[in-house]
Amino acid sequence: MSADTKIAELLTELHELIKQTQEERSRSEHNLLNIQKTHERMQTENKTSPYYRTKLRGLYTTAKADAEAECSILRHALDKIAEIKSLLEERRIAAKMAGVYSDSDPPRKTMRRGVLMTLLQQSAMTLPLWIGKPGESPPPLCGATPASGDYVAKQGDKVAARVKAVDGDEQWILAEVVSYSHSTNKYEVDDIDEEGKERHTLSRRRIIPLPQWKANPETDPEALFSKDQLVLALYPQTTCFYRALIHTPPHRPQDDYSVLFEDTSYADGYSPPLNVAQRYVVACKENKKK
Repeated sequence: MSADTKIAELLTELHELIKQTQEERSRSEHNLLNIQKTHERMQTENKTSPYYRTKLRGLYTTAKADAEAECSILRHALDKIAEIKSLLEERRIAAKMAGVYSDSDPPRKTMRRGVLMTLLQQSAMTLPLWIGKPGESPPPLCGATPASGDYVAKQGDKVAARVKAVDGDEQWILAEVVSYSHSTNKYEVDDIDEEGKERHTLSRRRIIPLPQWKANPETDPEALFSKDQLVLALYPQTTCFYRALIHTPPHRPQDDYSVLFEDTSYADGYSPPLNVAQRYVVACKENKKK
């Protein structure tokens, strides 16, 4: 089965799941309305009889079952979306390796700066939010949660890579993994802003995988960097990571970090607060300020 056929099939299944979600929600709303009316009658009569207690117990049991059923359908739908995104990414990588590009994903060397910045912003916005089950801990690469020690980034993954610049200085850049050699323990990566030019061969210690999920501040605040923590963050409108302090962590799932970049042109050594998406904030491997 071709990727296009599989994607079309998954989209049909996703559409059906969305319809099921709406049907489940409509059914649960009727039950929630009954709960509300029962409470209102109890307040009017100013008493809690065994009849009302039994009725409410049954209504709440049904409401809990309805919520669990809707949650199950939504998780199934999220799995379908993840599968579709994975197939699209596989198709993009295959096209890149074959030297074939679509209008929506031209080669980087011909891409206008503004288009690249828009694509990076879209990548940050569409990073999936981790939604765990009650009591489930966020997985590695969720927000600030680091990758496991034996983790190897896959082909096509975006990473922060420490490379030597033309002037000999080292800098952290946004890069895409081309391959990984288990015999040498080294990556080959392309600068996201220099595709088609120099390819970098780097050891694992020069690679930091980017988050694969956003952490939800409302349910998993421990999976976020905390205020005043030292990080590497992608400077707005560039493809380079710089050292920064967390000024304000996200308060809502859709919020960005507010960070203070190290900048000697300011009296206190830091820039004014700037917003950076969760996608582009990683732990800083260098602890001491230069």
